[in-house]
Amino acid sequence: MELDIYQVDAFSAHPFSGNPAGVCITPQGLESRLMQQIANEMALSETAFLNLADNNLRWFTPQAEVDLCGHGTLATAHILHQTRHLQAGETMTFQTLSGPLSATLGAEGIQLDFPLLPPQLHSAVPPALLDALGLERTQVRDYGLFGTKQLVVVDDAQIVRTLQPDFQALGAQPGRGVAVTAPGDGEYDVLSRYFAPWVGVNEDPVTGSAHCALAAYWSERLGKRSLTAYQASRRGGVLALHCTDDGRVLMGGAAHTVLAGTLHL
Repeated sequence: MELDIYQVDAFSAHPFSGNPAGVCITPQGLESRLMQQIANEMALSETAFLNLADNNLRWFTPQAEVDLCGHGTLATAHILHQTRHLQAGETMTFQTLSGPLSATLGAEGIQLDFPLLPPQLHSAVPPALLDALGLERTQVRDYGLFGTKQLVVVDDAQIVRTLQPDFQALGAQPGRGVAVTAPGDGEYDVLSRYFAPWVGVNEDPVTGSAHCALAAYWSERLGKRSLTAYQASRRGGVLALHCTDDGRVLMGGAAHTVLAGTLHL
């Protein structure tokens, strides 16, 4: 069996920045076990698999399937345009574990239509989580959950930029992922980092799914529907966010193909 495979740097217009995703688009669906093996071989934070027969889109880390992946969806839409399956101005809707998700190819990049995920805020932060992140309780403004993932809000963007988590200790705590965020410190409204050692990704370079919660939180706190967000990983990435009246977030970004090849299986 031979399959086309791509590597795309998502949420960036330039190579070697943004979040790299694998993309595999096939006329018919692949078996789950094979998709997991391919994702493990690609060794990227996520590899996206699109079945053109029914537009079913799935995402796998090297260790597990995930139910929502922004950069993998953006990368898939980018490759659909590159392979002439998606033209400027067109929208494609994918069937996913998170319901129907759409991508529209615009003049300034790709815009994703994702669910808004307002976090459920809690007064108590697990002390073991703070210890693993290297944070003091006095540095935390808010703490909450969005699904099985955690949100930690601090006051100063510099705290986010300089975090050095203990990933072994972090992965030993209950959870699926944790976003640490602060107000932007200049060019951007929002700054964040995202850690997910539970699924084999210590730090994700740019995390679209986390911004479903970050958009909801910061839109309310800042009183703004439209936000510019920066994920301050080593690679970095920029997202344009807009919260709609019907509980969705429009998430825009650029992408760049860095590799195209063939899998020989």
